[in-house]
Amino acid sequence: MLQLVLFNVTNGLIIGAFYVLMALGLSLILNLSNVINFAHGNFLALGGYIAYVLTPYIGFWGALVVSPILTAIFGFVIERLMIRRLYSRDPVYSLLLTFGLAFIMQDACRYIWGPNGLSTTIPDAMAAPLSADLFFITWYRIFMVAIVIAAVVGLFAFLRYTRVGIRIRAGTLDLDTVAALGVNVGMLRTFNFAAGSLLAGLAGVLAAGQLGLNPNMGDDLLMPSFIAIIVGGVGSLTGTLVGGLLIGVAAAVTTVFWPAASEAVIYVIMLVVLIVRPRGLMGEEGTLI
Repeated sequence: MLQLVLFNVTNGLIIGAFYVLMALGLSLILNLSNVINFAHGNFLALGGYIAYVLTPYIGFWGALVVSPILTAIFGFVIERLMIRRLYSRDPVYSLLLTFGLAFIMQDACRYIWGPNGLSTTIPDAMAAPLSADLFFITWYRIFMVAIVIAAVVGLFAFLRYTRVGIRIRAGTLDLDTVAALGVNVGMLRTFNFAAGSLLAGLAGVLAAGQLGLNPNMGDDLLMPSFIAIIVGGVGSLTGTLVGGLLIGVAAAVTTVFWPAASEAVIYVIMLVVLIVRPRGLMGEEGTLI
């Protein structure tokens, strides 16, 4: 029984790590630009498919670096051509735009790579388990957690100690004042959207090696990522981190005792948090970190 619980907790941490990367990207875009990006899960899928194409030529490690960057460039282009035209309008317009974009990207992936699942190649050494007893913990899983930790630490350090990061944090508090101080708010929003897309692309590469690829893979992670933001607190990246790990582990542990409720439990957690603390576990209005 203990091994079963440990197995599911490990799975929960892995899924929670994907939620964290997805939710942090979503939260970045939402906090600064007030855009609910329903296509974010498809950016994840795009990152995975780009890695699938690049791996035979530059290897897994090269694809791990290049694929998120190309996904970020795609996000940069999408923001410049589409999203930025709707900033002055009601947020529902950008929601509808990204909702339609999600279907377009999903159908494009299905047309190019087919509707069936694809598997990506990871280094053989990383596919090996830690030991015979811990056969369900592979070196690749440990690597994924390490990459997520490094990405989160890097993001928080960037937002706290770099000039652009400080401007992004200031923009979440008062974007008009930031613009009045001479900051190019348009480019700031574009860069921020690209950064959120980069996190989704990174999650896609990691997920492709663990879960495989299919055109709908982002859909299964998108709604829990929104819930992670709500549970942790809209406006708080730290809360988003906590919320993603919390719902991932909670769903996994619930699977051990009540499999049918493994998905419902994350909505129950959201309901309880909204009743007890409507702003989320760590949310404060206008706070990014």
